[in-house]
Amino acid sequence: MGAKASLCLAVFALLLVSSFGVKDPEWKQCEVQRQFDEKQRESCVRRCEEYSRKKQERERGGEGGGGGGRGSYGEEDQNWNRESPTARLRECVKGCETQHGEQKERCQRSCQQEYEREKERHEENERLEEGGEEQQQHEEINPYVFEDHHFITRPQTQHGRLRILQKFTDRSKKLFRGIENYRFAICEADPLTFIVPYHFDAETLVFVAKGKGTVSLVTKDRRESFNIKEGDIMRIKAGTTTYIINSDENERLVLAKLLQPVSTPGNFEAFYGAGGENPESFYRVFSNEILEAAFNVRRDRIQKLFGQQKQGAILKVSREQIQGMSHHEEGGIWPFGGGESKGILNIYQQHPMHANQYGQLYEVDSSSFRSLHGLDVAITLANITRGAMTALYYNSRATKICTVKDGAGYYEMACPHMSQLQNHHEGSSQREQPGSRRMSSGTPSYQKSSSRLQRGTVVVVPAGHPFVAVASNNQNLQLMCFVVHANDNEKHALAGKRNVMNRLEREAKELAFGVPERVIDEVFRSQEEEFFFKGPRQQHRGFSDM
Repeated sequence: MGAKASLCLAVFALLLVSSFGVKDPEWKQCEVQRQFDEKQRESCVRRCEEYSRKKQERERGGEGGGGGGRGSYGEEDQNWNRESPTARLRECVKGCETQHGEQKERCQRSCQQEYEREKERHEENERLEEGGEEQQQHEEINPYVFEDHHFITRPQTQHGRLRILQKFTDRSKKLFRGIENYRFAICEADPLTFIVPYHFDAETLVFVAKGKGTVSLVTKDRRESFNIKEGDIMRIKAGTTTYIINSDENERLVLAKLLQPVSTPGNFEAFYGAGGENPESFYRVFSNEILEAAFNVRRDRIQKLFGQQKQGAILKVSREQIQGMSHHEEGGIWPFGGGESKGILNIYQQHPMHANQYGQLYEVDSSSFRSLHGLDVAITLANITRGAMTALYYNSRATKICTVKDGAGYYEMACPHMSQLQNHHEGSSQREQPGSRRMSSGTPSYQKSSSRLQRGTVVVVPAGHPFVAVASNNQNLQLMCFVVHANDNEKHALAGKRNVMNRLEREAKELAFGVPERVIDEVFRSQEEEFFFKGPRQQHRGFSDM
């Protein structure tokens, strides 16, 4: 009996000090009790149903609104959220009180085990979300990171959407002037869908982040169709009529796009010819007289044609309709993994520039993919093994627009502009002080730009800025980057076997660091790997044990 009481007290002690959320342990506990007698299971199910009913009332504000002496919904919801982790875990243990002997001990152990599992999951999420007080302060004024709320959506239907990142210069005209004529977008299409024909007034570079499908390009002379899959890269020239099919029955098609407008700098539009009211066809704005003369048909036929479509730009289609479009052979349909000569290239089929047990880096530029000629853009994909990191490095002239394709982690970057941004953020009008933006010697003062990285996060890394990315301890981190101003760019490693400091003469090193060469080499020559390393032990707050 003493052992049972000790176990019970231990579980309750864990509950009293807990501040971790769980996902409805009441129902998990009822699943555990399937092995017990019917009376005990019925008692548990009644508690679960009551718990679920009260939870639903809280989530919708409860019955009776804010009356009856209750506080406002917002206040009650906040109080309940603070109490719910402990309260829900306590209910789990309370369910064990109706049992006896070994069954009760098993029940209590199950509660404790569930608590530990949920605690571990919660810690991982919380570290990625919080990042510590210092990290949150950085993110408030960090112009280099873009999250979901920085995107606008157009168009959107129940079957897919196009998400367009805000203009970079809307975030900072000073920092992003060099990429002001580039836009980043994500196109998402559900399984078995059709994106109606359109053209952009922009050069478009497409990376297939997920899924597979078919892209058809129509010019004045021909139509070409390309089967695409994850890792494929293709260029769509401005003004090319394009339509896309997600032919997979289960997986969503996700395309990352870099657009370079050709008409209005930094702005682009989609033009729909085939359509009606939704998407609106541009034919509808022309006068009836013009359309009658242009098509050589009566007005009523034109009005009937352009008044039917009202379902949006992304439509659900049948397998038969997809097969029908696939059987049209004008211009041919290039198979998956088409070669560079076919206008499409798969990045995974290229030899990695760097590869070891800690990661792989793939790069496609104009020397390996002729379609990139004239764009001054390259594409890289880094797969960083969980717990590992890239070298600290910088690009000589290129700015990288990166998105997290998969996984989680964080980045750090040395930035000479952050202190200026912080002063502006705080509304400081004081005269510049030594060390605020520049040291008293006139040399730059650097601050750390850093943020968590999770799927969909976009990060801009300017030329010359030392940068490092670290994967979480639980999953690989995959970073896909559009590299703008890629021609003649060089990556300079600042750590690892081929770092630039190792190439300095002895006298230059000793003069620069103010210590003997031996001390310098003990630091810069200790890392034997080249571009991907074993990661830090995550000791600083906010990113530890990710």
